[in-house]
Amino acid sequence: MREIHDAKTLTSFLDSATTLANVVLLNLDLREHATALRALDVRDGVLLGCELEPTDLADVVLRGALVFPRIEGLPYEPWRSALYTPDELFSGFSADDPCTYCDTLDARVYAHFRATGGADEAPMLEAFARRLHDHGITEALESLLAKHEQVVAFMGGHSMRRDDPAYLAVARMAAELAADGMLVATGGGPGAMEAANLGARFAKADDAELVSAVRMLAEAPLYKDRDWLAAAFRVRDTFRSVLAKSPTPTLGVPTFFYGHEPPNAFASWHAKYFANSVREEGLVSLATQGIVFAPGSAGTVQEIFQDACQNHYGTVRGMVSPMALFGVRHWTEKLPVLPVLAQLSRGTWEDRVVTSDDPRAIVEFLRAQGPRKLDRASWSYCGAFCRE
Repeated sequence: MREIHDAKTLTSFLDSATTLANVVLLNLDLREHATALRALDVRDGVLLGCELEPTDLADVVLRGALVFPRIEGLPYEPWRSALYTPDELFSGFSADDPCTYCDTLDARVYAHFRATGGADEAPMLEAFARRLHDHGITEALESLLAKHEQVVAFMGGHSMRRDDPAYLAVARMAAELAADGMLVATGGGPGAMEAANLGARFAKADDAELVSAVRMLAEAPLYKDRDWLAAAFRVRDTFRSVLAKSPTPTLGVPTFFYGHEPPNAFASWHAKYFANSVREEGLVSLATQGIVFAPGSAGTVQEIFQDACQNHYGTVRGMVSPMALFGVRHWTEKLPVLPVLAQLSRGTWEDRVVTSDDPRAIVEFLRAQGPRKLDRASWSYCGAFCRE
């Protein structure tokens, strides 16, 4: 079905259309177009979250259109059709007063999320609205990914300090890969995720400028620090002209499930979900060029084995994607996942796993390897015992 999301496209469509069949009008103000709608055959047309006067709404329903009305009283738009930007999520925030974050869209949606059940059972209408929202985010994300053939993800701990040497190392790796033309994606949060989004934004800047930016950020090293977000805004302001000269896109995929951690201010876009399970699986799946796993804790370990499972069974486009574990001691002693990965990958995709302390080795590994087709058996229960 054709989807129409904006007023300009709608006007052009109505100028020549005779039927609304197989057309979806999404989150549009149709009150000025009521006359044009009355002239259309609206059967098999769909209106999602559109505004119409009551009499005009009744008319299109009686003539055969499928209508889902707007859901009022929410701080977010259920019929959303675009990714968020940091400027939208943080609108109203001032670095001079970090408490202004509480008035931002990001904070208001999280407060509403908690007040309506959080990750537990939400009221039916709220649960429905969240799922509509997340579906729209997924569609917008897929549209973005269609423009980027190579996507590399960075995952790691949200508690990584900005003054940790690993933070700068992650930023530098992301900068190099983004300079190669890869879209750098992260979980959109603080710590290692912020480092990668920051590095990608500085892909075409001088390394000295990236180092200077990290030093400024390190004045508020942890996401729990009062000035954590303010420091990021000061960096954006200080280096605005540098970033504007050669903007490099980078993606965050955060979640309101972890809304106590604000998203970082350096992603170009945030695909922010309510459902963390959808976000986790999607983030691991989109990284066809590979994933860098920086030091982290339980969440990063979960992501490692989600990626390993996808590689093992070839569930994402039948491909095996590289897994680069940054921090030998962390992944072999502190959280020894490497022996399990070695056993899982033996004989099939062990060539797509590396562990190293050397950022240059990680970058070269991802450049050299890339995704590889995995031979998958075509057996199915129906095909084996019955006619397909």
